[in-house]
Amino acid sequence: MNSPGIGLDLLLDLDGSILEQEGGYWINIEVQRIPMSRHAPHGIRYSLTLHDRYGARVLGYDNAHAVKPPKKFKFAGQRLPYDHRHRTASDKGVPYVFESAHRLLEDFFAEVDRVIKEAQQ
Repeated sequence: MNSPGIGLDLLLDLDGSILEQEGGYWINIEVQRIPMSRHAPHGIRYSLTLHDRYGARVLGYDNAHAVKPPKKFKFAGQRLPYDHRHRTASDKGVPYVFESAHRLLEDFFAEVDRVIKEAQQ
């Protein structure tokens, strides 16, 4: 497993970035260091989002709020995950396993490529 700090400097350097993508899509990246806590054991608050040409979020990875795991999993008495992803504009979020900042960037940009490619078909 990777250390949570791998790629952290790069991720922090991207804070405030807006990256234009093909087809009118664009990416917004917000990242801040915060004290490590139960909800953010990696010590960052982040929001990586993909928006369509009209500004609607179509994909997002963040840790702004807890998400309920799928009903098929029994999480009674366990903490709700804060790291999560929104797979569509209406998705309330599904848990995301944060391994490292580097892996977060890899996963997010792979999803961005997938979403844009599917939209162009």
